[in-house]
Amino acid sequence: MKVILRKDVDNLGIMGEVVTVKTGYARNFLIPREMAYTATDGAMKALQVEKKQWVKRQAQEKSAAEIISNQLSELQVSVSMKVGEEGKLYGSVTSQMIADELTLRGYNIDKRNVLIDEPIRSLGVFDVRVKLHPEVHSTLKVWVISEE
Repeated sequence: MKVILRKDVDNLGIMGEVVTVKTGYARNFLIPREMAYTATDGAMKALQVEKKQWVKRQAQEKSAAEIISNQLSELQVSVSMKVGEEGKLYGSVTSQMIADELTLRGYNIDKRNVLIDEPIRSLGVFDVRVKLHPEVHSTLKVWVISEE
């Protein structure tokens, strides 16, 4: 089934692109979530209007994300964890813990946008990337300290 994407969909395509997908995927996932239209002439015209609005909205979101990125690059977050012998943590620091600390500081960042390259399992200072917009990333300093 051919559909026109209304939004960027990971591993499928970008907005405005005509893609071929299985019928069930289109009917049960893409169309109900308003991520795609069935590929018709009327849908192409409606998409052009949406695309103009989308471009304006993306520009505003990107500029807001750049401002937040500058603020986050100067911010340092500390996460306290239980520590065993030789400075090893019981468990590891998760993206949810970092997102919760950012929420306490007034930044509403989803845990899926906190990108930890490898598990944090020791005390110290770590650089963690935060995805604010598809084109804007920021690096955040995370201090892992002992609870005691």
